[in-house]
Amino acid sequence: MTAARVGVFGLLGSGNLGNDGSLEAVLGYLRAEHPEAVVDALCGGPEVVAARYGIPATRLHWYRGEYRTASRAGAIAGKGLGKLVDAVRTAAWVRRHDVVIVPGMGVLEATLPLRPWGFPYSLFLLCASGRLLRTRVALVGVGADAISDRPTRALVRGAARLAAYRSYRDALSRDAMRAMGVDTSRDEVYPDLAFALPTPAASAPSGPPGPPGPVCVGVMDFHGGNDDRARAEEIHRRYLDGTTRFVRALVADGRPVRLLTGDACDAAVVAAILDAVDSPLVTAAEAASLADLMKETAAADAVVATRYHNLVCALKAGTPTLALSYAAKSDALMESMGLGAYCHPAREVDADRLLEQFRSLEGRSAELRRTLAERNLAATRQLGDQFTALTAALFPAADHVHTLREAS
Repeated sequence: MTAARVGVFGLLGSGNLGNDGSLEAVLGYLRAEHPEAVVDALCGGPEVVAARYGIPATRLHWYRGEYRTASRAGAIAGKGLGKLVDAVRTAAWVRRHDVVIVPGMGVLEATLPLRPWGFPYSLFLLCASGRLLRTRVALVGVGADAISDRPTRALVRGAARLAAYRSYRDALSRDAMRAMGVDTSRDEVYPDLAFALPTPAASAPSGPPGPPGPVCVGVMDFHGGNDDRARAEEIHRRYLDGTTRFVRALVADGRPVRLLTGDACDAAVVAAILDAVDSPLVTAAEAASLADLMKETAAADAVVATRYHNLVCALKAGTPTLALSYAAKSDALMESMGLGAYCHPAREVDADRLLEQFRSLEGRSAELRRTLAERNLAATRQLGDQFTALTAALFPAADHVHTLREAS
C-alpha cells in the first residue's frame, strides 16, 4: 500500500502555543495510527515547525512582510502580488498531497482582530485548491463564531463549504457555521484537540495542610475583538488595570503568583504587571509549549487565565480555574468542564468582584478537582472517537485494514 501524503496547514510555529499544541496532538495521532504517512507542513513559522516536530515545512506566505502594516507603495504592491503568488503556491502544495489537515485553532472565527485578506483568504485558497485538485481537506476540531464583517464571513463560509471534512471543538462553533449557511448535518463536535496531549502528574500534597500555594495568572495582549477596533486601547487599558489590581491583591494576601502567556505578543503585558506590582512574589513563567503550560498549572493551587488554551491547559491539568472570558468559546469550554460559574468578562475586569469569585473557587477546590478528573476522562474517550472518525473519513483503506484485523 502506498504511503499517504499528509499535509498540515495553519499559523503554526508563529508563537501561539495553542496552535502548536493542536498540531502536536494531530501529529501524535498520525504517528500512532498512520506511521507510514509522509507528513509536511505549510505554515507561518516553518523553521520552528521543522526543528521542533521534525517534519519538512514551507512558509505559508510568499511575501515575508505579510503581517506587517503596509503603508508605503512598495509594501502595498508586495502584499498584493503576494496574494496572487500564494494562490499558485498553495495549489502546488495541495496537489502534492492525498490529505491536508487543519489541526484545531480558531480558523473559522474572528474573536480577535482579523483582516479578510490575511488568514481567511489563505484558508479559502487551501480549501478551494483541495476541491479543485481532489485532495481531501479536513478542518479538525476547529473553532468558529458568527462573523459580522462581510468579506471575512464570505471567505470563511466558502472555505468551510469546500472542505471535505469538518469537526468542531464545541457546539457553539457548529451552530455558528450553521447560522452562516454551512450544512453541518454531518459535522460532529469533540473536545479541543489539546485534551489529547499527555497530562503532567500533579504534585500530591503530603503531611498537614501548609500555607496557600501559588496561583497561575494567564495574561493576554487583549484589545478586544474584530468589532472592537474603535475602542481597542480603552479595552486593553481596562483589562491591564483590572488584572494588575487582582495580582496586587493576591500578593497582599502573601500568595506567590506565576504569570503565564500563550503567545509571544503577551510578553508586553507580563512586563507591565511585573513593573507595576514590583514584588518578589510575582514571577513570569517561560513556557515554550502547552506541555510547559500544563506543568505550570498542575503545580498551582488555582489558575486565573484569559487565553483559550491557557484555560485548556489548566482544566486538563485538573486545577480549579477561573476564566477571564473574552469570547463565548471560553464560556462554552468552562461550562463543558463543570466550571461555568467561574467566568469573568475580560472587557470589564472588576478586581474586587474577580477576587470574590476567586475565593469562592478556592473554597470548592476539592470538589472541582473531582469534577475535572471526571470530565477529562470523558474528553479523552471522545477524542478517541474523533480520531477513529478521522481515519474513516481520510484514510478509508487503512480503516478497512484495521477493521479486518479486529474481526480476525
